[in-house]
Amino acid sequence: MIAKVLLVAALAAVSLALPYGAPAIQEEKHEPLPYEFGYETNDDKGTTTFRKEKSDGKKVEGTYGYKDGKGIERVVEYVADEHGYRAQIKTNEPGTESQNPADVILDAKPIIIEEPKAAAAPKPHYEAPRYAATHEHKYEARHESSVPKYQAPKFEIPEPKYQAPRYEAHNYPRYY
Repeated sequence: MIAKVLLVAALAAVSLALPYGAPAIQEEKHEPLPYEFGYETNDDKGTTTFRKEKSDGKKVEGTYGYKDGKGIERVVEYVADEHGYRAQIKTNEPGTESQNPADVILDAKPIIIEEPKAAAAPKPHYEAPRYAATHEHKYEARHESSVPKYQAPKFEIPEPKYQAPRYEAHNYPRYY
């Protein structure tokens, strides 16, 4: 009974307690700083990738893209400011066409890439081997009568004879 009284008292104390108020932390706000950066990479297969971007703190302008060893090229020029993000894409990738989806200007001038044709395999420069006969073969024609005929062996299988097993019940004493 005492445990129930203490439990009710503890629940009442918890429900009447004041909520904990953590001190409010003011978030520091910084104005955007102007910046400028860029890079260019080249790999061993002739692909070049690049990016250049600059900002005055309010407007961001930049360009990025690539050009591979086959001459396929894509360049994206973009601007991000109070009017949103706008991009203009210039490409010569096969299968593209000029269109303007989602406020993006796509200037496509696809190129046709000729697939390399496989060279024909060279014809072999050898002849089939020729063997010189060291002696003459003489074959005799066999007649059907001289060919032995196979006869399967004959077995006599006796009919099986089964006897049912005999089981004897044990005489266990009966208890009532």
